[in-house]
Amino acid sequence: MDQKIRYEIEFPINSSPQLLYQYIATPSGLSEWFADNVNSRGEFFTFIWDGSEEKARLASKKTGEKVKFKWVDDKNKDTEYFFEIHILVDELTKDVSIMVVDFAEEDEIDEAKLLWENQISDLKHLIGSV
Repeated sequence: MDQKIRYEIEFPINSSPQLLYQYIATPSGLSEWFADNVNSRGEFFTFIWDGSEEKARLASKKTGEKVKFKWVDDKNKDTEYFFEIHILVDELTKDVSIMVVDFAEEDEIDEAKLLWENQISDLKHLIGSV
């Protein structure tokens, strides 16, 4: 398998950090915009898209600020890949944005960013931030 490349993408979003956090850190919140369905058992989350499942471990979280999910293999062992969602608040303007850190193969980065743009667009519609 090719080595994946880390990338970051930021999206301005008109919302309170507390409201956003519910949508990025809970299975029910993530199910509304990120995946078709999300289940959790302890620290393990199962993300379901079009019938296929991917498992990740909630590696870290900071309430109201960020979550980090590490993808795991069939034996629930961490892989080297993860995705993080940070809620950023500008100290002066109080503008809120979401910073996504993810990995993709070099020839799929543009496609991966487009997928995130679509998902964040769904999130914005959900919370009325359009």
